[in-house]
Amino acid sequence: MSDPADHNRVWTLARRPSGTPTDDCFAFESRPLPEPGSGEALVRTLFLSVDPYMRGRMRAGESYAEPWDVGAPLEGGVVGEVVTSNGTPFDRGDLVVGNLRWADYATAPAHALTPVDVGDLPASTALGVLGMPGRTAYFGTREVAEPRPGDTVVVSAAAGAVGSVVGQLASMAGARVVGTAGSERKLEWLHEIGFDAAVNYRAADDYDAALAEAAPNGVDVYFDNVGGPLTDAVFDRLNVDARVAVCGQIALYNAEERPVGPRKLGSLIASRARVEGFLVSDFAPRFEAATADLRRWVEAGEIDYRETVTDGLENAPDAFRGLFEGENVGKQVVRVADDYS
Repeated sequence: MSDPADHNRVWTLARRPSGTPTDDCFAFESRPLPEPGSGEALVRTLFLSVDPYMRGRMRAGESYAEPWDVGAPLEGGVVGEVVTSNGTPFDRGDLVVGNLRWADYATAPAHALTPVDVGDLPASTALGVLGMPGRTAYFGTREVAEPRPGDTVVVSAAAGAVGSVVGQLASMAGARVVGTAGSERKLEWLHEIGFDAAVNYRAADDYDAALAEAAPNGVDVYFDNVGGPLTDAVFDRLNVDARVAVCGQIALYNAEERPVGPRKLGSLIASRARVEGFLVSDFAPRFEAATADLRRWVEAGEIDYRETVTDGLENAPDAFRGLFEGENVGKQVVRVADDYS
């Protein structure tokens, strides 16, 4: 690896957005290269993850993720290369993953870094199918949604990093799997990876009719990544004793006024459905075992994955905003190091 540059490009939060974040919400700054303190390592960013939950961190109000301060660096999952180590167990050149800054370089204490263990798979998978999204799908499906043989499982945002793995895990469990996505290209991929039916929500004039066709026997499990009108339509088709795993609400993240609820909870009376939200961090003690299972399934060809790679740290805000337009297929990552593939 080459010696580090003498400066560090860093994205900061310039102002809090109103609705969809615009260019003036982000500031691209040049700062001095950080020095690792005692027990810290200096890490060069190879790949940066952008994820929908980050929109909540741009708000001032309370969220399950701590909000960013205006003027502070943005943060996200990073696969990086250790440049220098000041009393950590890592050596120069080691690959690590951690929650670091949107920057060329960042320092972090040893406890905040984990060695990258992806076998022969690309290092970027530590941010996707073998990282937070994969583990979210793993625990959300197996521990919360609990699909059973013969169930009909509906997954929203099914062509994303989480939803695509959820659908494949549900299929492995013997369920019939229906995915929703926003383009024919995405629907084609869902069929390729074993989804039994798929709905293009952008082309559907009537969500109720589209779901009735794709899931004629009702819905036993709903893995909700989007919220909004699509979720309302699914709630009307829940079977008795259905399970709903609430993972994300991307359709609402840029809304300035949240919808007044509880609009559809009345439908749960007849279905006696269980609705449960969850955070992947709740399962942190079991991350290593989940990653081992996911890697084994990927290597065996039982789980497929895709990545949408945007080149250049300077393009990170565009990659982030693209998540809300459905531009990515699979996991969206930013390749920061132009000498690393």
